[in-house]
Amino acid sequence: MHIRDFSSLAFGAITPTDIDAFMDFGGKVFVIIEAKCGNAKCKPGQQLALERLCDACQAGGVETILILASHPKTDEDIEYSTLPVSGMRYKGKWLPGEEWTVRKLIVDFRNRVTREQIKESNANKQKQRG
Repeated sequence: MHIRDFSSLAFGAITPTDIDAFMDFGGKVFVIIEAKCGNAKCKPGQQLALERLCDACQAGGVETILILASHPKTDEDIEYSTLPVSGMRYKGKWLPGEEWTVRKLIVDFRNRVTREQIKESNANKQKQRG
């Protein structure tokens, strides 16, 4: 295993952060996933960076969701699809995870976005027809 040393990339209080997972569905839907062990929270700087990334993508016209999930402490592989969602960010707001798993939230989010895009496309076609 290699150690990744980012210490020379510090710019004052700004240091690199990571993202556990990023998914791009044809440039129309982005999913950002960050998971923490147990009840651990993102550090404030990491949370701010993830929020800003999510919000900037959304403002740029790409439907984007940031998913925060939790996993148990283990030495085993972590299956992200079944992790419980502890919170999600969409359109600049934090929402509770409730009873979602990561996979269920992604599937439901994509389905909702697709339905909205179809409605918008049909409305635009109606306007063009006059």
